Amino acid sequence: MLTFRHVHRRPTKRRTARRATAGLLTAALLSGGLALAPGATGAPSAADPAVAATTPVRVNQAGYLPNGPKRATVVTAATQPLTWQLRNTSGSVAASGRTVVRGADAASGESTHVADFSEYRKGGRGYVLVVDGRSSAPFDIRADLYDGMRSDAMAFFYHQRSGTPIEASLVGPSYARPAGHLGVAPNQGDTNVPCQPGVCDYTQDVRGGWYDAGDHGKYVVNGGISAWTLVDSFARAKRAGNASALGDSTLRIPERGNGVPDVLDEARWELDFLMRMQVPDGKPYAGMAFHKIHDAAWTGIPTRPELDAQPRELHRPSTAATLNLAATAAQCARVFAPYDSTYAKRCLGVARTAWAAAQANPAVYAPESDSTGGGPYNDTQVTDDFYWAAAELYAATGERAYRDAVTSSPWHTSSGALTPTGFNWADTAALGRLTLATVHNKLPASDIRRVRASVTAAADGHLAMMAGQGYAVPIPANGYVWGSNSQVTNNAIVMATAYALTGQQRYRAGVLEAMDYLLGRNTLDLSYVTGYGDSYARNQHHRFWANQYDASTPNPPAGSLAGGPNSGLQDPVAQEKLAGCAPAACYIDDIGSYATNEVTINWNAPLAWLAAFAAER
Repeated sequence: MLTFRHVHRRPTKRRTARRATAGLLTAALLSGGLALAPGATGAPSAADPAVAATTPVRVNQAGYLPNGPKRATVVTAATQPLTWQLRNTSGSVAASGRTVVRGADAASGESTHVADFSEYRKGGRGYVLVVDGRSSAPFDIRADLYDGMRSDAMAFFYHQRSGTPIEASLVGPSYARPAGHLGVAPNQGDTNVPCQPGVCDYTQDVRGGWYDAGDHGKYVVNGGISAWTLVDSFARAKRAGNASALGDSTLRIPERGNGVPDVLDEARWELDFLMRMQVPDGKPYAGMAFHKIHDAAWTGIPTRPELDAQPRELHRPSTAATLNLAATAAQCARVFAPYDSTYAKRCLGVARTAWAAAQANPAVYAPESDSTGGGPYNDTQVTDDFYWAAAELYAATGERAYRDAVTSSPWHTSSGALTPTGFNWADTAALGRLTLATVHNKLPASDIRRVRASVTAAADGHLAMMAGQGYAVPIPANGYVWGSNSQVTNNAIVMATAYALTGQQRYRAGVLEAMDYLLGRNTLDLSYVTGYGDSYARNQHHRFWANQYDASTPNPPAGSLAGGPNSGLQDPVAQEKLAGCAPAACYIDDIGSYATNEVTINWNAPLAWLAAFAAER
């Protein structure tokens, strides 16, 4: 059984076929014409019959909204505009025009043009864009384009649940499985989990929650930003008057029909776990949160959760984890109040306790060396987490102490809260900034104007960056780090928030073009979302969606987002297959490439947020 060690590092402060993504897709421009990836001959490789040729006409392979931008990237060395034609399923020309020469694209190393057919608004299926005799992958133009992804991206979290059976009636027989980590042999947890030696002398019930990624670990700092994003997705939709699309009985989960919006039900599965990770009264570090819980050693692939025989361990509390608990529990108190006031009050009590514990222990850090059996998620910069937690507690309570913590934080006026490379589990000041910009509060009017202006300024920066690229990606050429697709999605959330604040369509257009990138308008001509597009990622790194290693196990379900290009190449498969890659091409759809191709809850959460936004009429 093969075993891979994967460590989540902190980023620096069609239908049937799989494309060949291991080669260098950034060279070999055909003189004066369209480029084809090296070795892509149009015929499947004898070694891999699932591999198909790529095309130099890169589109959102799922499609476009009738009232949204419709742009494609064309890889070509031509120095003059080329004619493009939009053709329908009968082959008739529905629209035509000329490309705009964009030139060198730093991230991909390619020479590009852009074809813009945004003015065409007629719905239909099976369109292709033809440039200089070469056709794109087929795509649709329809208003309900993102409806399926809205539910599929959210369903990812039910699939990842720990401590409950995954029911065939909800996910289908190939994804059904017994409950994992409830102490039923061969499992050894998670209902009575001891600490690592020297951390504590008692056990704790920490069942439930979501498995973080492709392993069986559960991490508070990653669970925090993920739960926050799902709850924020519902809160945003409610402010926009579209909460019904995320309401009760809209998801395939056991709680449907209970009178609570399903997105909140799903988030509660994680929130309950996060609250179980709080150190009990009377114990050292009471009120803080254990940083993580996972296996004592890495498990192999494939290993289904209920078959994991490894001992489970709680890892020492950390200030960062405690502040994640405070922030998400405070958000819970605010957003859950209309649906379950008792639960909301419990959340607020936990949040207050966690905040006080973090204030009493402001510099307890998770060690970088703690990476056996799970990622370390180490973070020694926690002033941003204090700002986020204070913002959530102030939004929930309006109390002066939390307001003072907000306004005295250096992050309250810092331009570094919203950066070109996006926010993530280790950089959370943006979460506090977004909450203060969108949730009614009693900060001085000048503060509110400045906070909101910082969001629109950051969104304008993302748009400017996109405008200077061949593929319109809202991260810079040096932003292709571990989980780069989450940097893309989180920056798109900033643009969507700017749209909510201003109503200006350019921000919505930026969000939709970010989705275009994820769904195939990229240098690999590949959709990073399983099940969406003509050619999509299907072999993400995962312990029990491991079809590439074991045909009896499934591929990831539809709506699963791959981590994306990562120029760091921190796994053996990437190092062997991708040496010399241009940053945007440093990705391979191989289960062994955990540095480019893992799935995680904090990458799928912003995808679900954006899919819900894009699906709104």
